[in-house]
Amino acid sequence: MNILVINCGSSSLKFQLINSDSEQCIAKGLCERIGIEGSQITYSPEGGEKEVNVTPMPDHTEAIRLVLEALTNPKTGVVKSLDEIGAVGHRIVHGGEKFAASTVITDEVMKAIEECNDLAPLHNPANLIGINACKALMPNTPMVGVFDTAFHQTMPEEAYMYGLPYEYYQKYKIRRYGFHGTSHSFVSKKAAEDLGKKYEDLKIIVCHLGNGASVSAVKNGKCVDTSMGLTPLEGLIMGTRSGDMDPAIIEFIAHKEGKSIDEIMSILNKKSGVQGLSDNLSSDFRDLEAEHNKGNANATRTLKTYCYRVAKYIGSYVAAMNGVDVICFTAGIGENAALVRSWVCQYLGYLGVTIDEEANHKRGEDVVITTPDSKTTVMVIPTNEELAIARETVRLVK
Repeated sequence: MNILVINCGSSSLKFQLINSDSEQCIAKGLCERIGIEGSQITYSPEGGEKEVNVTPMPDHTEAIRLVLEALTNPKTGVVKSLDEIGAVGHRIVHGGEKFAASTVITDEVMKAIEECNDLAPLHNPANLIGINACKALMPNTPMVGVFDTAFHQTMPEEAYMYGLPYEYYQKYKIRRYGFHGTSHSFVSKKAAEDLGKKYEDLKIIVCHLGNGASVSAVKNGKCVDTSMGLTPLEGLIMGTRSGDMDPAIIEFIAHKEGKSIDEIMSILNKKSGVQGLSDNLSSDFRDLEAEHNKGNANATRTLKTYCYRVAKYIGSYVAAMNGVDVICFTAGIGENAALVRSWVCQYLGYLGVTIDEEANHKRGEDVVITTPDSKTTVMVIPTNEELAIARETVRLVK
C-alpha cells in the first residue's frame, strides 16, 4: 500500500509517498509560500531529478492538487492514478487530552482537533486546512491523524501539572503536553530494536535536537516526562526559542522596553535561543561550530550553554526514572553535530559514559557512540517521522 504523508504549516506543505511494504520513500517534496507571491513546489521522485516549479498556490487545496498532479504525472510521476494511494497520514501538532493515540479522521475527530486550536493557534488550523484539502480532492481515501502530543499522554499527573491555581487546569487544560512525540516514539523503539532488547524492559532518554528541541524520558515503553510544555517554547534552548527561564523576565523586559505581551512572546519564540544568545550570529549550528573553531567567543558561549541545558535535562530524567539504560541523540543537530554530543556527554561521567570518538563522527546511520565498557549506552539514531506516520496510518486502515 502507498501512503501519502502530509505535514501542513501555515504557508508550507511537506509531503512523502511511502510504500508501506518496503517502507521506502518513493517521492517527496515541499510546497512553499502558499498564499504568498512567489509560491513554488519542489518534487523529488525516487531515482529521478529534483524538479522546482514556481506556480501560484492561493491556498492549500491548490497545493494538494499540485502534489497529486506531480505524483501522477505521466513522465515523472510514481503512480499511474490516485487509486494507487491507499491512505493519507496527516501530522497534527496538538491533540490536547482528547487524543492519546493516532486515529482515523471523521467529522467528529475534525471537530475535536478544532477545539484544540487555542493550544496551537499557528499549527492546528493549518493541519485542518490540509485535511480538508485532501478530503476535497480524494473523498474516498481514508485519512489518519497522527498527533505530536499523543506519545506524551502517558505522563503521570505529577509530571504534567504546573504549580498554578488548579482552576486553570480545570477551565483551560493548562498543563504540560510535549511535542515531537512521533520522533520520540520512533527513536526509542528503534533503539530497543537495534540493541536486541525488549522495549518494555528499558529506560531510555531521547534527545531530539533540531531547530526545535526536546528531551523525553521513556520508561518501560511509556513516556513519563518531556521537556516541552503547554507550547513548544518550554524546555531546552532552541534555534530561536528561549526555552526555560524565569517568567518574571517577561514583565521586566515589557516595562524596560515598553513592549506588549505579544511583542515579548514574539521575541521569545523568534529572536531568542542560540540566535539571540550568540548576538544574532546564527541559529544554525554549522555556523556556530565554524565560528567556535575560529575562536569566536559568542559562538563558544552559546554552544556551551546549549550543551549544559541538554545535560541538565538528561540528569533530571535519570532521576525521574531512577536510572537510564540508553541515551539517544536524533534530529538535525542530534544526528550531525558530533561536537554537541561530545560536550553533552562530558557531563555524564556519573553514568559511566565513555565516548568512542571515531564512532561519534559517523553520520547518517544508527550507531552506538560509547565504548564497549561504557556503563550507559549512548546512540545516534536518525529520526524518520514520516515513516512513523505511515506505519500508524497503515495500522489503522488495514
